[in-house]
Amino acid sequence: MAQVRRRVRGWGGVALRRLGWLPAGMPDGLGDDAALEGKTFPQRVVVFYAGTRQNLYQLRQWYAPLRELDATYGVLIVAADSRAARVVAQEQRLPVITVGRSATIDAIAERSGTALFCYVGHDVGNFNALRIPSALHVYLSHGESDKRVAASNLIKAYDYAFVAGQGAVDRFADQLMRFEPAGRVVPIGRPQLDAVRTGPRERPTGAPIVVLYAPTWEGGQGSSAYSSVVSHGERLVHTLLADPRFRVVYRPHPRTGVSDARFAATDARIRAAIAQAGPGHRVDRGNDPYRTFEGADLMVTDVSAIAFDWLATGRPLVVTVPPGAADVASTGLLETVPRLHAHDVGTLPDLLEREVVADPDAARRAQLVDYYFGTVGGATARFVAECDRVISERDALQADDVLRAGQGQE
Repeated sequence: MAQVRRRVRGWGGVALRRLGWLPAGMPDGLGDDAALEGKTFPQRVVVFYAGTRQNLYQLRQWYAPLRELDATYGVLIVAADSRAARVVAQEQRLPVITVGRSATIDAIAERSGTALFCYVGHDVGNFNALRIPSALHVYLSHGESDKRVAASNLIKAYDYAFVAGQGAVDRFADQLMRFEPAGRVVPIGRPQLDAVRTGPRERPTGAPIVVLYAPTWEGGQGSSAYSSVVSHGERLVHTLLADPRFRVVYRPHPRTGVSDARFAATDARIRAAIAQAGPGHRVDRGNDPYRTFEGADLMVTDVSAIAFDWLATGRPLVVTVPPGAADVASTGLLETVPRLHAHDVGTLPDLLEREVVADPDAARRAQLVDYYFGTVGGATARFVAECDRVISERDALQADDVLRAGQGQE
């Protein structure tokens, strides 16, 4: 009887996955495993994506650098969720497969001689590929950040972490125990910023100031609750909409409202207010935040990765002060740019005008760009070069293993 119940539960789980009724944040595990049996792939690099559609923003920002890497080594994207895989296949040209069983990815790596696995986020499902000893594993991340989770202990699972600059190296050294970044944390710059336009936006005299409000999501626990959507967002947007000096572009994090319904409800009200405000104000629904950067004079955001990417534009930045128990480190960025408490939202218009007109922190922000990113531009080439180095290292190690195995049989 117990065996029958297990079979019924198993069939029920498969049915739920195939009907697409699983929660959006849970990979469906509907792989191409049967069709992949015995198949070999020529690509030497695998990007292993264990997330779902909710987290595709982490992968999307790597499409362009991965295309450059593909030209030399070939890149295969392996997904754990068929829904995410379909979206990725539609959005870009690199080949995409879905794997539901860890044994399948093991067999593919062995048959194909996969040299390098890359990961864009710390998903627990990464360990299905991290177990493979015949390749080297590199964490790419999805942005520079002052969030405490940016220095996760999970970094120790990878052979290398490619980071934007010295700021990330120092963060790992300062915040992790029993971890030496030298030789394992490799600054390459931020490839996503290679084409970002820097300097003030050309704005006719008297034209409204375009403010990009780009809050992060609410996080999964109190220590990572950096979002200003509920604490600041509604009043902030209404204040700017009521002032003819400004135009508002609202770009919420893709995960806004996933963990807390209050954030989803507030986000919906902000969107509605902007829709009713008329021409010039808009909600940015695009996948590429860097295009949005070009049309904005200033950003208001939270403690988040997008704050750092905006730094590269050279334009003013205001960062909110999170309410509650969020764990905020003392950093060069947060000590340099103006901070906005929820109770000070009414003073925001005058602050923003001062920042755009006088920009008193411009020189210090430029120093921060060098610290966090090194030279902006050319990072894609450095990314490809470091991948080349890691693949060469892996091939040399593999050759040594084969040689030792042969000597042991003599």
